[in-house]
Amino acid sequence: MAILNVGIGEWKVSSDPQDLIKTYALGSCVAVLIYDASLRLGGLIHVALPDSTVDRESGRKPAGYYADVGLPLMIEELKSRGAVRAHVWVKLAGGSSVMDAAGLFDIGKRNILAVKKQLWRSTLGPIAEDVGGAISRTVTLAVADGGTTLSSGSRTWSI
Repeated sequence: MAILNVGIGEWKVSSDPQDLIKTYALGSCVAVLIYDASLRLGGLIHVALPDSTVDRESGRKPAGYYADVGLPLMIEELKSRGAVRAHVWVKLAGGSSVMDAAGLFDIGKRNILAVKKQLWRSTLGPIAEDVGGAISRTVTLAVADGGTTLSSGSRTWSI
């Protein structure tokens, strides 16, 4: 079994049934998991910000850092590996207000909306999501069967 760790602004795609794709400590960031059940092909991206056009430093950050840049790139990678919309599902996690309890910046909410906008452009939508709130989440995608596990503190659950 291999664990493919996904850092902020990164994504990983795999069809190896031994792989677990995992990202840690999602606060306002959003993890988008896309899985082709027919191919047993999965991808996970860790999006930090909604829009690359408002960040003058965007050229210095990984492409997956932004929903408007990274998510379309991961979708294209999945398509290039044979993923077909009819066999694909999407799940979302994160987008909380861990460090912005007053909702001053609403980065979590803005990330969720930006991710959904990009998915809509690809005629995709989530079948499940665990978003918002004020908790940090760690997310794991099992490539073998698409099993999705979340954890926060000592609590673990599936979506």
